[in-house]
Amino acid sequence: MSLIHISASSRTGCVRTNNEDMGLVDDVLVRDETFSETFETTADNRLMLALADGMGGHNCGEVASNDTLVNLRFFFRDLPPTLDDQAFRQSLKDWLKSICMLIDSKGKTHDIYRGMGTTLVGMIYFSGRYYWINCGDSRLYRLHEGELTLLTTDHSLSNALGLTTHSSQIVNCIGGGSTDSYLDIACITEDVEPGDVFMLCTDGLTDMIGDSHVRDLLKHGADADKLCAAAEEAGGYDNVTVIVAKITEEK
Repeated sequence: MSLIHISASSRTGCVRTNNEDMGLVDDVLVRDETFSETFETTADNRLMLALADGMGGHNCGEVASNDTLVNLRFFFRDLPPTLDDQAFRQSLKDWLKSICMLIDSKGKTHDIYRGMGTTLVGMIYFSGRYYWINCGDSRLYRLHEGELTLLTTDHSLSNALGLTTHSSQIVNCIGGGSTDSYLDIACITEDVEPGDVFMLCTDGLTDMIGDSHVRDLLKHGADADKLCAAAEEAGGYDNVTVIVAKITEEK
């Protein structure tokens, strides 16, 4: 068994007036606050770490990210514990279809929510297995033996065009007018080792500070709130949300 030491932080930043980001740690929603807990892995328990970067203008983005993570929390809590890998992946794909319908229908019913959408990135522990999921351009990194690796692929226009600079224009998201949303799903059980640090973040972090800076902060034990503070110190042009998960062996 392992212990996962988790810290989460979500900030509005230095320019925006409202926070359209949101984080989820187990059953706890995180926006404009910090949160921490330690989770013990057993074959019978489960953990969802996720964050969402909402879009769609004033109020709309924060509604999309909130609705998505609230729905994900209930979905994940109710999953049968006996699902094998294939059934688990299919359940996630089915959930994506249902949440896209929910977000889109809310926009059709209330004009203020028309076109709202959100990214989603998550790290999951379920039935003794580790997974990550991604829809959009929020990211998951792994720090292993001092080296930082980006695990997810940005579903962004710049990435689709092969450009090295990041663009806020995305080609896949939940809602937002996307008609063919999809989830990248990967099982990473064999790649999770004691000493590893995993970091989920919105682009409010990575647009402000580079990967080498992120690596150095994580190597020196920075928690999620310290990473968010670094983004604000660099300008804080966007909302920023970070979740850090440190893996240790249970003693």
